[in-house]
Amino acid sequence: MVGVFDLVKEYEVHGRMRRVVDGVTFKIGRGEKIAVLGHNGAGKSTLVRMIAGIEEPTSGKVVRNMSMSWPIALSGGFGGSMTGYDCMRFLSRIYDKPFDEIRDVVEDFSELGRYLRMPLRTYSSGMRARLAFGMSLAIDFDCYLIDEVLAVGDKRFQLRCFEELFVKRKDRSMIIVGHNLNVIGELCKSALVLKNGRGRVFDDIEAAFRIYSTL
Repeated sequence: MVGVFDLVKEYEVHGRMRRVVDGVTFKIGRGEKIAVLGHNGAGKSTLVRMIAGIEEPTSGKVVRNMSMSWPIALSGGFGGSMTGYDCMRFLSRIYDKPFDEIRDVVEDFSELGRYLRMPLRTYSSGMRARLAFGMSLAIDFDCYLIDEVLAVGDKRFQLRCFEELFVKRKDRSMIIVGHNLNVIGELCKSALVLKNGRGRVFDDIEAAFRIYSTL
């Protein structure tokens, strides 16, 4: 189970506190998938970063009783001077998994070739996403955090992402942020709809879509 309980996140903006996430609560069990819907600025990415443990909440808590991925397609935690292979070595150390196994998966999936020997500062955003996604596949997680991953790259890359995540790992739990309602409707039975940082959970995905369309 992954549970989010009365989660709040505030930032100081121009000397005033701005609440970006405001009392969000939901939970998912093993194998369940929930969508997170909301327009830009609704608090989706901030919520995902708190669930992943990248950011601390102002108040509330996240309970993780499953292994949790970092937000897939996010590679912002790695320094610009690191190469792709440096990132893989770091991953190998913190997850205690042989470097060769990680390298083989990332090389095959990312198709970055010689760029894996180059610093991340030379990568485009799409290249960073390929690297981060490949590294996510190299580690086995119970729950995957997916933040707009299917909006990255060309159609062929998007199809490969879909196959790896949603077909080969269909038994895993997933928290899926996205705007493609057709894809989300195929994958999720429930959704959290965010507006101005406040969330409402719908057990009926079609009901969630109706509310989302009115925001």
